[in-house]
Amino acid sequence: MAAKKGKILVVDDNAGIRKALEILLPMHFAEVKTIPSPATLVSTLEQFRPDVILLDMNFNTSINTGNEGLYWAGEIKKMTPDVEVVLFTAYADIQLAVEGMKRGAFDFVVKPWENDKLVEVLLAARDKARKALGRDARPSDAKPAATEAGAMFWGDSPAMAAIRKTLDKIAPTDATVLITGENGTGKDVLAREIHARSLRNEKAMVAVDAGAITETLFESELFGHVKGAFTDAHTDHEGKFEQADGGTLFLDEIGNIPLHLQAKLLRAIQNRSIVRVGGTEARPVNIRLICATNMDLPALVREGRFREDLFYRINTVHIALPSLRERRDDIVPLAERFLLRFAEKYHRPLTGLSHEAAELLKAQRWNGNIRELQNCIEKAVILSEGRELSVKDLAIDAHAEPEAAPAAAAAYGAGPARNPADEERLVREAMEVSRPTLYAKLKKYGL
Repeated sequence: MAAKKGKILVVDDNAGIRKALEILLPMHFAEVKTIPSPATLVSTLEQFRPDVILLDMNFNTSINTGNEGLYWAGEIKKMTPDVEVVLFTAYADIQLAVEGMKRGAFDFVVKPWENDKLVEVLLAARDKARKALGRDARPSDAKPAATEAGAMFWGDSPAMAAIRKTLDKIAPTDATVLITGENGTGKDVLAREIHARSLRNEKAMVAVDAGAITETLFESELFGHVKGAFTDAHTDHEGKFEQADGGTLFLDEIGNIPLHLQAKLLRAIQNRSIVRVGGTEARPVNIRLICATNMDLPALVREGRFREDLFYRINTVHIALPSLRERRDDIVPLAERFLLRFAEKYHRPLTGLSHEAAELLKAQRWNGNIRELQNCIEKAVILSEGRELSVKDLAIDAHAEPEAAPAAAAAYGAGPARNPADEERLVREAMEVSRPTLYAKLKKYGL
């Protein structure tokens, strides 16, 4: 029998049916949960996070009598579009079940059911959901589309589930979004996901590394210039704001913009218009703004290094991406996703990770987050010789890296005396802690 995977939620008011399914379904699913009515459906969805829901069409409630399954199927698809719903119906309600499929249900099964047929439908629904949710990007069964560079991987962590829920709400709007997180957590990937799911997705998303633009070229790069504005301005130049007109402007590393240039950026954002360098004409721009940083902007505001009015302007919706250390269950699925992509790119006959390699990956600290993991897997794929990626291929220390916070304490005298070489190593590890993490630790311990 194939390995059990996925979660299924059964919603049925018949205790006998629930008991029968509690015996049958664990043979095919990793986790099975049953509830007697939709009364707790919303909270169960948030806590259990199923891949597929087997939903009875009728319940003993006064809401939408005879159409409860239709109603709740619609609600489920609104709340969690990628979760698949299979309707459980009596023969007399087949027409309602067909209508349910038109509204987004995956399929329906008629009572009394045949076990093989029921399981076949539920497994097909599970597989579709898990691919859409990015949970099954394995070398053996993932499609190439699931491994495309830059494709969003959601995984199973509660933090990412909450972000996905927020994104479902804000993506179709024009709300300005601020994405924060350590280097390598995928802030640019999330920005592209927001744009792809927005109403502006047929227009361009223009990405700018704001911290990499020299001060002398800042205005020209963002707002453009007219011919003759300065020595090398041989033609008119359209800036990033105008290039993003009708689409999305993504300003990465916004915390690195010098204070005196922040006022000019704020003016363009507030007015939704720009004036090219050397020009006088105000040009309207219709953009959706997404910003990102690995810096603690509130701390920079308190220090006078970031304008408070600009901070509030870009912080309509704040999304904080967790580090890879905070979503350890996603490390191996992400590694397998990268393995598939690079095995195809470099023509390696790899089928997956060895058990030892997977355990080693889970034990690492990954201070560089997803980017560091990706680079590690790419290098390992290039150097690999077998059909499984091994510990030897990974070429990383077989021992987990120590936590940085205790290392920092020891380096500053909180621990036993150490020789100079150890102290240097501990200080370097402490320096790898990001500013947001450091502020959080200081607040937590009252330092």
